[in-house]
Amino acid sequence: MSEDDKKIIKIKRFDKEIPLPKYKTESAAAFDLCARVGVQIPAKEFKYVPLNVAVETPPGYFLLLVARSSTHKKGIWMANGVGIGDPDFSGDGDEYSAVYYNFTDKPVLIEKGERIAQGLIVKREPVKWQEVDVMENKTRGGWGTTGK
Repeated sequence: MSEDDKKIIKIKRFDKEIPLPKYKTESAAAFDLCARVGVQIPAKEFKYVPLNVAVETPPGYFLLLVARSSTHKKGIWMANGVGIGDPDFSGDGDEYSAVYYNFTDKPVLIEKGERIAQGLIVKREPVKWQEVDVMENKTRGGWGTTGK
């Protein structure tokens, strides 16, 4: 995809020393987000990590925040699994953060500028519900049934 074909997204960095988010490879699905400040997460505790950006998604889109796949190697995981950035969370002071839980017995340090989360700009498809009393498809049998 050429640079001209890419969607333009307004972004504000709170600390200009930290680079803009970027895709690390040509086919990466998500862009990396960095910690604005160093954060020490005590053992068995939660801490918010400011991600240095306010983002204005275009109408019909939202920002999906997820942990980087290597984050667990540090001994932390994103506490809520994912974050949804609604289009109206885009004010001048609306800096994104990610909350992490330290599952180890020692403090974990996240350094300023460290790539700690990922973001995806996702198209939102509004739906209209049609309530029914019976679903037409066959019941599969619950979660994980295709693995048997």
